[in-house]
Amino acid sequence: MAFATYIDGQTPFPEFSVVVMLDDVQIGYYDSVTWSFIHRSPSDSKYHNEEKSDADVVFLDIYNSIKYRAVYYKDHLNQTNSAHVQQMLFGCELLNEDKPGLLQKWDAFNGKEIGEYTFDTEKNNFQTKIIWGPWGQITKLHMKIMCENIFQPICIKILRRYLHLNKNSVMRKVKPRVRLMRKMLPNSQELRISCLATGFYPRHINMTLSRDGQPVDDDQITGGEILPNGDGTYQMRKSLVIREEEQREGHKYNCTMKQLNLDNKLDITFDVAESDPGSSSLSVVVSMLALMCVAVLIITALIIWRKRRAAEDLAADIQRVELHRKYVTSTLKPERRHLH
Repeated sequence: MAFATYIDGQTPFPEFSVVVMLDDVQIGYYDSVTWSFIHRSPSDSKYHNEEKSDADVVFLDIYNSIKYRAVYYKDHLNQTNSAHVQQMLFGCELLNEDKPGLLQKWDAFNGKEIGEYTFDTEKNNFQTKIIWGPWGQITKLHMKIMCENIFQPICIKILRRYLHLNKNSVMRKVKPRVRLMRKMLPNSQELRISCLATGFYPRHINMTLSRDGQPVDDDQITGGEILPNGDGTYQMRKSLVIREEEQREGHKYNCTMKQLNLDNKLDITFDVAESDPGSSSLSVVVSMLALMCVAVLIITALIIWRKRRAAEDLAADIQRVELHRKYVTSTLKPERRHLH
């Protein structure tokens, strides 16, 4: 995919810029400051001149068309903002058995979608969905010719090349680690339960929170965004706040996670009754008392054992002294015994 941005107005950013991605890995950058393609991921240097030429052909055509349309939209929509943004997202896909798929493109002006275009390589079919804009038959014909002869061949060529170079990153499959957490909110009796899936790749994942087997409404759930981790994997968290009266009703909550690319499914059930703060505190107190009683019994038994052992050792020492005295008395001659 390539994400192109044109800015009409004074900003600290380049007038025109393009970020090129292979799935979620950035492979290159192009802007109107250098007018050159800058590699962001490992690349084969022998293709640099070819890629610079391809980038000039594709991105300069996009720059001219996107600039023209930005001026058109600004004038006809009577926009008064100091800066206007025209954006374009386009890209191609590679299917199984190395077959080219669709080439797609989306246009937006100041954050509002204005058109969508799809070129089907296999059927040689170009379809448009124009919401608003200067799109006559000549413009559509020009776009179809560019897609068929320029954009699609170059896009597939770059896709194959960087897929080979980055296959260890973009084709890896890592299962998530899933945790179900609960926390009493401060200054209230409300309980927040959260389901966290982290460390997974690729990013395509579905997560559902259910109450007694029924999905919880989205307006009751916070989170749900897929966020990046520092190691190139992703995480997702969904949370639900349970009121005090709901906690007493003893509902069962379930977190279901399904990773689409691995076709694996994981369910975790959470019984809210187990999280009752009173019973939890009581359990902690009882456990502590039990541990203290056991410790006291062990220490008392140890003291008694040491005292008994000391008494036994003393009695044994006295007995040994007495036996030694008797032995000495019985073996000495009378005069030696008298002297002794």
